[in-house]
Formats: sequence, C-alpha cells, structure tokens
Amino acid sequence: MELASALSLLVVAYLSCLVLLFVRRKSPARSRLPPGPTPLPLVGNFLQIKAFETLSSLLKLREKYGPVFTVYFGNRPIVVLCGYEAVKEALIDKAEEFSGRKTNPTLQRTFQEH
Repeated sequence: MELASALSLLVVAYLSCLVLLFVRRKSPARSRLPPGPTPLPLVGNFLQIKAFETLSSLLKLREKYGPVFTVYFGNRPIVVLCGYEAVKEALIDKAEEFSGRKTNPTLQRTFQEH
C-alpha cells in the first residue's frame, strides 16, 4: 500500500510540473525569444547538445533554426548567434541592446580553449 501512495504522489508531482511548464511556455517573455528546439523539463536542451561536439551540435541547430536561435541550459534560455553577420549585427549594430548580459559559467568552461 505504501508503494501505491508513493507512486500516486510521484504521478501528481509530475503532472503538476507539466502543467506549470505548459503555462510558462505561454508566457510573453518566452515569445520574445528567437525560435529554437523545444526544451525538456528541468534539463532544457542538454541532451541535444553533445558535450564533446558542442560546435557541431550548434551548427546542426543553425541549419534548422537559422543564425539566431534559443537553447535552454536547464530552465535558463541562451540565445546563440552563429555566423559573422549575426554576431556583427548584435555586437556592433545593436551594441547597446546587447550590453550588460549575464555570463554563463557553463559556456565559459566549454569554450575556454577556443
């Protein structure tokens, strides 16, 4: 009987998380971000980005979503710029809008040698 109550509690918690994520996806803050792959609850897009092939994984996403897209590391959205024109537009043409962005420790560790 204890196993059944624990299992039902787990199912209720999982369904609650799904409802909260569905409501969050409809939020206006998410609609202002560039398109990207749908993130999984809690892990985001970690499973779609291979740790040792980060660049090739991001280039594959670029083919599908264009030079500017959004991926999620956990619940945190990361806007990725691929290509000279996208980076130039963001850092030179629209420098004021992009200044003051937070750094991401995971990305710093990943690209520290590049």
